[in-house]
Amino acid sequence: MLSFENDYSEGAHEKILQRFMETNLEKVSGYGSDPYCESAKQKIREACECPQADVYFLTGGTQTNAVVISSMLESYEGVVAAQTGHVACHEAGAIEYSGHKVITVPQYEGKMKAEDLKNCLKTFWDDESHEHMVFPGMVYISHPTEYGTLYTKAELEEISSVCRSYNIPLFLDGARLGYGLMSEETDVTLPMIAKYCDVFYIGGTKVGALCGEAVVFSGNRTPKHFLTLIKQRGALLAKGRLLGIQFDTLFTDNLYFEISRHAIAMADYLKKGLAEKGCRFYLDSPTNQQFVILENRKMTELKKEVKFSFWEKYDENHTVVRFATSWATKKEEIDQLLDLF
Repeated sequence: MLSFENDYSEGAHEKILQRFMETNLEKVSGYGSDPYCESAKQKIREACECPQADVYFLTGGTQTNAVVISSMLESYEGVVAAQTGHVACHEAGAIEYSGHKVITVPQYEGKMKAEDLKNCLKTFWDDESHEHMVFPGMVYISHPTEYGTLYTKAELEEISSVCRSYNIPLFLDGARLGYGLMSEETDVTLPMIAKYCDVFYIGGTKVGALCGEAVVFSGNRTPKHFLTLIKQRGALLAKGRLLGIQFDTLFTDNLYFEISRHAIAMADYLKKGLAEKGCRFYLDSPTNQQFVILENRKMTELKKEVKFSFWEKYDENHTVVRFATSWATKKEEIDQLLDLF
């Protein structure tokens, strides 16, 4: 069975597994106070060109979104996100479960527009009864988006400017950040993200790690006693070394970026092959997620030999499905998939 279901089906990059073996019997302090976490933090600061950044490690994306958002918001505040934002539709209400509303604005192929964000914030503050409403306390975007699309430098700068004019933080979900940064169609770099966002995270779970996300507070928005808040939410890993070792390895010799580039190369190869087979794309994704419109009978037939993700109904006879490549995807697997079309 071929698998293009997601980008976290495999375990971890072999260099990470090797480092686990090499350091397995070392006795180090827990809760992220070990030398591997410290080394990884320093390498991340250097990659972000942000020496003053505060860096923390958590184990997964939903956990990270919930911890960051709930820690940064006051009890009466919510987070603004695009209608298709991960926190709005694919996290089982994790943000609402923490007591904070997700306030949605229109989406355009997964992205929000600065103009819509500004209108949302202005409408709230212009309302004389806003004291009786949920305050917009921060803004959430993801890069890449749920549709594999990317913000441009100009778009990121515009959204950041709106946030700063209203003095609310901008949070960027980077679960697939490596794949966004290595796309040939992007003009956004890691230092730019550190410049325009108050907090973001570098995804490891979907980019070569067994698990783990690196949260980066690039400005002065780090919540007071954030480590304590992480533990309070049951998200502090006793064996913090497991995360530190992974990110220390990923940020050695550009490994994170090299394996991300591989996933993009495989996605481009898949995209070209599907186009040659006459497939229709739902949208033009420049990253590792490719969305294809399949005739329902073809989708049913394909399911017998391939794992892929249902995305949404297109019409009565067609469905949008997602094929995802990863840091570990092999060209031969793509050739086998294309042979089935």
